[in-house]
Amino acid sequence: MTVHVDPNRKHDFVLLFDVRDGNPNGDPDAGGMPRTDPETGQGLVTDVAIKRKIRNMVALLQEGKPGYDIYVETGTSLNAQHERAYTALNLDPKQRRKSEPEAQQWMCQTFYDVRMFGAVMTTGTKPCGRVQGPMQLTFSRSVDPVLPHEHGITRVTQTRQEDIDKGESTEMGNKHMVPYGLYLGYGHFSAPLARRTGVSEQDLDTFWRCLSMMFEHDRASSRGEMAMRGLYVFSHDDAFGRAPSHELFSRIQIPSVVGAPRSFADYTVTVTNDLPQGVTLTTLIG
Repeated sequence: MTVHVDPNRKHDFVLLFDVRDGNPNGDPDAGGMPRTDPETGQGLVTDVAIKRKIRNMVALLQEGKPGYDIYVETGTSLNAQHERAYTALNLDPKQRRKSEPEAQQWMCQTFYDVRMFGAVMTTGTKPCGRVQGPMQLTFSRSVDPVLPHEHGITRVTQTRQEDIDKGESTEMGNKHMVPYGLYLGYGHFSAPLARRTGVSEQDLDTFWRCLSMMFEHDRASSRGEMAMRGLYVFSHDDAFGRAPSHELFSRIQIPSVVGAPRSFADYTVTVTNDLPQGVTLTTLIG
């Protein structure tokens, strides 16, 4: 077994991606502008945004395969997903103490994102409990500050017929983007928690593949050019780890650029291989 797909090991990983002339993660509280740290000007991409892309990629890659349904899915209520467990197992919601653990196990077996990311499934009349997921991601932060731009655009037709009847011929809109940003994020996989949810070798292999490909099938004009530039997995030789994750992450060095970076070629990524005993580094992209 390749070490980075072994669910009995602890894994810590670094992901590196960039965006050119696009909006990697709009902030609805700021009119859709790219997220930034107001104190440093660095760009931010939430863990939720990354997990959404992974979920979408899993749905494409493992479509129709048992155990790879997606719990957090567009157009489907969470309570409806809970009801599937009670129906499949013929459980009585009035006997919650007995039914809920069985329903929770079914949810882990059926839904990839519950098994991997965890979920709070306590809503509705047929709850399935809480699952602490073994795979967790941080916010991603740009190496250097980004400068969000807003561009006005026009459309040659109107939304409403009455506006056309009044002689109006165009409508105004806008797009938000950053000229370039290189983002760095981190993730962690807990083997003890994975045993509870039933994560398999295939699940981990699916995760790394989907993380590597998530931008390739998530194209949109508003996102510009987004690409994975690095994926580095530190695998420990036991379930609880041989070294703190922050010490491992410090082995990936990306110095800031003087001036305004406009491509990945402007950066130098240095990987130090003096790893602690019992830790293996697998470079999936880089």
